[in-house]
Amino acid sequence: MPKLNHNLQNLVDVAQKNETLGIGLMSGTSLDGLDIALCSFTGHGTNTRFTLKHFITIPYDADFKERVQEVFAKKQVSLKKVTLLNAFTGSFHAKLILQALTEWGVAATDVDFIASHGQTIYHAPKHQHNQTGYGNATLQIGDGDHIAVGTGILTISDFRQKHIAAGGEGAPLALYGDVILGSLPGEDRILLNIGGIANLTYLPGNGDNSRIICTDIGPGNTLIDAACRKYFGKAYDKDAEIAYSGTVNDTLLDALLHHPFFNEALPKTTGPELFNLEYVADAQKATRLLNISKADLVATLSAFTARSIAQFIRANFNLNGIKLFTSGGGARNPFVTDYLKKALPDIMIGNTEDLGIDPDAKEAILFALLGNEALCGEPLQIGSNPAVLMGKFSFPR
Repeated sequence: MPKLNHNLQNLVDVAQKNETLGIGLMSGTSLDGLDIALCSFTGHGTNTRFTLKHFITIPYDADFKERVQEVFAKKQVSLKKVTLLNAFTGSFHAKLILQALTEWGVAATDVDFIASHGQTIYHAPKHQHNQTGYGNATLQIGDGDHIAVGTGILTISDFRQKHIAAGGEGAPLALYGDVILGSLPGEDRILLNIGGIANLTYLPGNGDNSRIICTDIGPGNTLIDAACRKYFGKAYDKDAEIAYSGTVNDTLLDALLHHPFFNEALPKTTGPELFNLEYVADAQKATRLLNISKADLVATLSAFTARSIAQFIRANFNLNGIKLFTSGGGARNPFVTDYLKKALPDIMIGNTEDLGIDPDAKEAILFALLGNEALCGEPLQIGSNPAVLMGKFSFPR
């Protein structure tokens, strides 16, 4: 039998370890920073057990945010900038990882793998782009080879492409981790993540995988954050101070909710390519509310996020006995969470900390878990979702 080269032999050795130490990276559409979760894993699939060793969000500086926003969710951009940013983002993330490891006192040589989500710059499901002859597509920058070489750690990246190649839309990938970490026999659960986009996973307590639903719902923080940046010079609405200072405009809210996406078949995905300030301006024009106060606008956008979530849950699930667990930045927005509690009084609402999963770290943890599955797991068949192992391997040398 031919001898494996050192990279492949290392891959085999890592996959055969009883316990692996992996880093999960998440950089969302809010561009607030890089989430870095250091986790240990034993087992795989439904036998996975994990411990969150360390977690940090390293904020992005204004320069990096500006660079990404130049190419983010725009139909026409400079191909040169996209090419340069792909390499730059990978190397930049590598530096942030090493910074975190230094802070934690962890040697890079002790880490078995990095699982990187990358930075989404365009998400294009077929139902949204409507281009004849093209299927679902998505693009994340932050090249895995640059992370691997920059850190000296085996890197797994670009997870969404396999999902699309196998017939999915490339999102939400939370499905696989939610099923593995969030299921409980005898208890119907909804795991709701309110990031830039709101998505959820429904986990039936009877263990019937065919009834599991994982889908995007609509906007999470993306419109609120965009309005705060444009009109108030703030990255986000801290403690919902702006939203609480305004009044929800029901006419505009109804117009925002009137889009074919909300009636699309499940599962479905979306992004800031659809839900952006241009979408809001069109709704303002249609309702002749161009002069609405900026505080009222943020209040209405916050209600839009919460109302679209509540309406989706009411339309698709039997609320009797169901439990809802939130995560993501929107889970810390009191206007949104208060609205949800009033709109869904029949549901017990908590957050994923009740499940032993840090709400802020959840998405980074889930990508670390996907990395562990890529190393030593087997494809999971969950409803109509692609049963695939995702991720591309980049070796450090």
